[in-house]
Amino acid sequence: MSSIKDVAKLAGVAVGTVSRVINNSGAVSPATRKKVEKAIQELNYIPNEIARNFKMRKSKMVALLLPSIWHPFFSELAYYIEDELDREGFKLMLCNSGGKPEKELYYLEMLQQNKVAGIVGITYNDIEDNVSNDIPIVSIDRHFNKNITCVTSDNYEGGRLALRELVKAGARKPAYLGSVTSVFSETMNRREGFIDEAKKLGVDYIVYEKPDPVVDDDAYFGDFLKNHRDVDGIFAITDMFAAKYIERAGREGIRVPDDVKVIGYDGIQDHPYFHPILSTIRQPVEEMARMTIRLLYKKIEGEVLDREVYLLPVKFRQGETT
Repeated sequence: MSSIKDVAKLAGVAVGTVSRVINNSGAVSPATRKKVEKAIQELNYIPNEIARNFKMRKSKMVALLLPSIWHPFFSELAYYIEDELDREGFKLMLCNSGGKPEKELYYLEMLQQNKVAGIVGITYNDIEDNVSNDIPIVSIDRHFNKNITCVTSDNYEGGRLALRELVKAGARKPAYLGSVTSVFSETMNRREGFIDEAKKLGVDYIVYEKPDPVVDDDAYFGDFLKNHRDVDGIFAITDMFAAKYIERAGREGIRVPDDVKVIGYDGIQDHPYFHPILSTIRQPVEEMARMTIRLLYKKIEGEVLDREVYLLPVKFRQGETT
């Protein structure tokens, strides 16, 4: 891998001149700048961003702490977060925790030491005592007790909407399928909205949950299907849960939507190549991502925000499962 010294040698200039070109600081003649830029291109030299940030005492790096880049919802979120950061010349540092609290704590400590400009955090673990305001932070789907800004979709209204759509589609005994995190997150409001709307409409309902993360899908769905054969409607906490239910129910001879209507939450799957296309509560993922970064910029600049929780509306998207 090429170093700054290699660039200086090829361009025939001092290391300090290369540094001024990279940082766009100090006087450098157009001819010299052109030589340096040509050398950088020839050597495919990539400046050490963290080292430059440390030297300049002003970071252009934002960290994204998330449970799993593999999950389609988090992948889409990360895409728009990076795009919004790039517009202002910021870089994204991805911290993929796998949902493990010890890994999240490791990342938080590392980020404190490296002095990133800010952090976007998505966590459902009990790590609140280790989260501080020393570095600007915005949380997604989790409202901490501390003065930390949270951006989330209207999960409660999403639960109510899902229940109404299941009833409209003909369901008489709907069930909520979910998992329970160790600490409260905004996603739990999906269940509360579902329950409150069912009570309001006088609909018989079931809530089926196991501790998060669900590590054995076969046991989870097998137990549900064994004990709740009379359910004719499903509202799943995520689209992934809904898709797994449809696959497992199909093996039991249960037809969707003929026997059971199914609605997910997130809106991650809308390509016509996938069948069946899932009916779902669609989160405004792009808007959530861009708002998160815009709020983070304000916190980086020292602005005081007008509220702690920013709630974005959701909508029902009809598919082939209701």
